[in-house]
Amino acid sequence: MWAALITISGYVPVPLTGADYLELLPVRWQPITERGIRLDYRTYNHDILDPHRSERSPITSKDGKWEVHHNPHDARQIFVRLTDGHLHEIPWIHRDHVHQPFNDAIWRHVQAEVEQRGDREQHEADLADALDQLLRRTRHPAETEQKTRRRRASRAGTAAQLPDLPGQRRPLDAETAPAPAPDWSESLDDLISVDTAADETDVSEPEGASVLPPEAGGYGLWDAEAEAEQW
Repeated sequence: MWAALITISGYVPVPLTGADYLELLPVRWQPITERGIRLDYRTYNHDILDPHRSERSPITSKDGKWEVHHNPHDARQIFVRLTDGHLHEIPWIHRDHVHQPFNDAIWRHVQAEVEQRGDREQHEADLADALDQLLRRTRHPAETEQKTRRRRASRAGTAAQLPDLPGQRRPLDAETAPAPAPDWSESLDDLISVDTAADETDVSEPEGASVLPPEAGGYGLWDAEAEAEQW
């Protein structure tokens, strides 16, 4: 029915709001514990959860768990739907330490690199610290490129101070480099200027030269009346 009505009446596209994008995020169902909400070995907590800690959600079909929306490309916060029907932002407890967004792939990589040496809280803090260091290294590629350029320049300066080996070729300096080949366009311009000067000298005629009348030197103007008298 909806498709049939759309083909008849059409529709008006309406841009999505920020709340609409939150509703479209992936959904997971998690309990609200005394420590907050646990998701992929991360703890999310806020004072707004106090009335609902260790409480079951009114949605019985989900075994008392709460509706949680999460962004796969920015796991620094989640959004939980409470009893008022609205989605509320719940930050990660280490969000103030990790200032850059990260996705699930980066988080799994950090988990594989960091070994657990303490309890759950200490391990999560170690993961957050390793994640922050990783994001800091990848956040400043320009500084890394500058260091690489300085390293290459230092190597080039060291190589310039080394003596030449037999048969080794070195680049020519500006003083010893051969002169550039002549530009053919400049040579053609010189030839054109010489020919132009020669033409200008030939324009003046010698003294005593006779000037032919127009009829003797070629075709004159055609006179219709004179031509009619000949007939």
